[in-house]
Order: sequence, then structure tokens, then C-alpha cells
Amino acid sequence: MDYSQPVTQLGTHDVFNQPDPKRLKNYWSQDRALQDHAGANGARGQHLSQVGARFGSEVLQIAAEDARRDLPRLKLFDRAGRRVDEVEFHPGYHQLMAAGLEAGYASVAWDGQAGGHATHAAMVYYQAQLEPGVACPLTMTYAAVPALRNQPELEDVWNSRLTSGVYDPSLTPIEGKAGATLGMAMTEKQGGSDVRANTTVARRDGDHYRLRGHKWFCSAPMCDGFLTLAQAEGGLTCFLVPRWLEGERNGLRLQRLKDKLGNKANASSEIEYHDALAYRVGEEGAGVRTIIEMVHHTRLDTVLAPAGLMRAALEEAHWWVNGRSTFQKRLIDQPLMRSVLADLAVDTEAALSVGMMLAGAFDRDDDESRALARIGVALAKYLNNKRCIGVIAEAMEVLGGMGYVEETPMPMIYREAPLNGIWEGSGNVICLDVLRALVKQPAAGDALMNLLASVTGSDARYDAALKAHVGRWPRLPAEAEARWFTESLANLLTAASLIKTAPSAVAEGFVGSRVAGDRGSFAGAVSDLRVDDILARLEVG
Repeated sequence: MDYSQPVTQLGTHDVFNQPDPKRLKNYWSQDRALQDHAGANGARGQHLSQVGARFGSEVLQIAAEDARRDLPRLKLFDRAGRRVDEVEFHPGYHQLMAAGLEAGYASVAWDGQAGGHATHAAMVYYQAQLEPGVACPLTMTYAAVPALRNQPELEDVWNSRLTSGVYDPSLTPIEGKAGATLGMAMTEKQGGSDVRANTTVARRDGDHYRLRGHKWFCSAPMCDGFLTLAQAEGGLTCFLVPRWLEGERNGLRLQRLKDKLGNKANASSEIEYHDALAYRVGEEGAGVRTIIEMVHHTRLDTVLAPAGLMRAALEEAHWWVNGRSTFQKRLIDQPLMRSVLADLAVDTEAALSVGMMLAGAFDRDDDESRALARIGVALAKYLNNKRCIGVIAEAMEVLGGMGYVEETPMPMIYREAPLNGIWEGSGNVICLDVLRALVKQPAAGDALMNLLASVTGSDARYDAALKAHVGRWPRLPAEAEARWFTESLANLLTAASLIKTAPSAVAEGFVGSRVAGDRGSFAGAVSDLRVDDILARLEVG
């Protein structure tokens, strides 16, 4: 007898009609859509295959569960009453941080080789499936690199450590560390997204500054430093606040950890600056212009993360229906269930496709690609995150009552679903940003329209929708229509990415049901999807 196997004969009943236990996975080799879209946009497949195997290993899967179950704990004081301002994590959290940095999550985009941002984007997609909370400090570390180029003396000290691929959580100043992470603290109570309303004050102290004020959200407070905004004499300015100074802690005080809906493994916090020493990044008064480069790159990750969350939910639903029968038929063989799953698969692959296309634009060093990336990440962030919540809710429903139980990953994934739609600009902020970009950067609009026009002639329904969009909005809409306008453009952008790199069954399915609108309101309320071809992409050999 194999005593390692769970008991299925329980006396009162036998356990049956349950899916077989999941095998270990490789996030690359078992995802055909990722291989297609990442490969088409220059990502490094061999590297992603190695990372995909590691992220799918039993060791990291258990570490992810541990990091979520044993939540971060705030430790403000030691036993003698001295302030320590630390957060304690389960060792699993540190395992995940080390795995991400060693894989190149924060560094591969900056190593000078081709396909760096596309490879990074695929790892964001992995991380969202493995443990989304750890992605926050990893993403900010990746995105801080271009922002620090505004201050060469800081870049020299920090960027080599941010991109070292080493996880070094030791409590020591940056000069003594092999690797470093960098967070962000911008939001204040009274302003929210309106950072120009910030009241944190910066006063000169020799060559540096001292900050005093409160930040309502500081993501990942155990990072080695934070990019933050404060009011200097010349106006709102960007600063780098190190957590440690030589021989002492900086004047950064943790107030409390946020009790959030999801993202539990990440210790988001409120902080106060008590005359914290800070280094200016960029010119005084240019705070928004300086920090926006970091925001631009974090927004790329908020495009890919919902794609990863959708993929995780879809895989769970697909595994369930393949191992479960009802009314004398396997669920996967029932036409209505197949229609629902295929519809969810189209949304999931569409989110991945547009994200990888934009990551490829980040990699190309030409004016048109940079302009496309600027407008594209806003459009895709809006659409992917709006679709994410519905896709995950429908996938949860596929499992029935079991999907509502915490022993499955579905509640965790569902709680994560709204996050990336809020982080780095909620829906209205993003839509207004789209309008602002089209006014202030005409090249962004030109690059977008060039891309949309490049796939005309492939599908008459797409051509008609593009023509209708231009006819409806020959000029920018009034603010009240900004969501409709943004959704329309984002659907066209996503359709263009699918037409370029997806199989015809997926591209045509998206165009017919999302762009042409030949469908009902909810998942599965569709016709003419090539269901068998779409679902075949989910099968693992």
C-alpha cells in the first residue's frame, strides 16, 4: 500500500469525480499563446523556458502559498522600546524575491541585449500566476532604473545594484550591498492621483534635502530606498530617500500596514518622513516629469499582470472541467461549457498579445516605437484590467461552489483582479491621460494610427470598426466620452496585435465578438467562435 496517497474510501462515501492532482508546470513550455506572442516580439525563449521551469517548481509553489498564508508583520519597536521600523516576512517571501531577481525580472531589460523588455514582460506574466504580491517591489526596482538616469551621481551608486540580479535584504546602507530594491511613495491622503496637491515639504540641508510629511501609500517598505515627491522651494520635486544612512536609520517611520483586499504578501504601508535625508532626482519643480518615466514602465507591468491573472484562472477552470463530469458527460465535452471557456480564452490571449506587442515597442529604440509605447500602455492597461475582473469571476463560476473555497487559488486570484486597474492610475485617470497624450504628443496618435492601419485588409469587420471609430471621433471627444473613446481605441489596438501574431481562430474571434460586437453581454454569449481551435491551445501535451 502506498501510504503517501490520500484516502479516498471514507466509510460514509467514496471520493470520486475529482480532477487528478496537478503536475508540476513550466510556465513557458505549457503556454502556447505565450510562446507565440513573446517569440513574435523578440523575447528570449530559452531564458524564459528555464525561468518558467523554476517558477513552476514545487519549491516556489510552496513558497508562494506560505508567503500568502503567513502575512507580513509590522515591528515598530524592539523589546526595550527603541524604534526599528521593520516588517517581518515568512521565509517563502524571501525565496520568491530571490528567485525573481536572480531570474532577471528587474535587470534583463537593462542588460543591453535584444528583447529585454519583452523577456521582462513575460516574467511579469509568470509572477502574476505564481504570487502577485511579490511583483510590486520587483516591478518598481525594474522601473526605477530609467528614472535615476536624471541624476548621474545617484545612477552610478544605485543602478548597478538594482540590476545585479542579487537579492540582499541585509540592513545596511546601499554602498555595502550586493543588490538593492527600490520602492515608491507618492500618494497622500488629500490628493490621491493628484500628486501636485502633495504637502510633504523638502528643505535644503547642504547638498541634500530633508523631508517632512506623510505618505498614505508606500509600496514595499522594506526596499532599500524610495522615489518620492515633495514640495521644494522650486515646486514639486522628485527625491530618492534611502532607508539606511551610514551608521543610522534614516528618518522614515512606518505607521501601519495596509489591510488590503488582496496582494496580501506585499506589505503596503503608511509612512512619515521625520526630517528624512533625501537626494534630489532631476531638477526642482520637475517632479512629475522625472517620476513619469518610472510610472511609464510600471504601467507596462500593469498591462501584463492582469493577463497572467486571467491565465491562472483560465488554467484552473480548464483543469477542473477536464476532470469533472456531470449529467453523464465530462464538463469539457459539453457545448455550452466549451463556449464559455473559449470566450474566456480569447480575452486572456488578447490581453497577453497586446502586452507583449507593447513590450516589443519598449525594446525598439526609434521615435515611432517610443510614441506607440507611450499611448499603448495606457490603452492596454485600461482594457486588460476592465476585462480581468469579469474573466476571473466567470472562471470561478466554472468551478461552482469549489471555486469559492480558499483551498483553491480562485479567491486569491479574484481578490487580485482589481489591483492593477487601480495602481498607477485608475480608469478615469488613464482615460484622461490618453486624451492628454494625444494633445501633447501628436506623434503618439500618429504611431497608433499607423499601427491600426497596418493590418487593414485582413478582416472586413476590423476595417469597418476602424472607419466607424474615426467617423465617430474625427477629433478628440469631450471628457465625458473619454471612457468610450479609450475602450474603442484599446479594442482596435488589441485586435491589431492579434491579427499580427495570433492564429486566425483567436484573432477572428476577438474581432467578431469584441470589435464588431456580435455577441451578448457575458462570457459564452457568443456565436461563430472556432471553439475547438481556441481550446486546443490550452491542451498540454
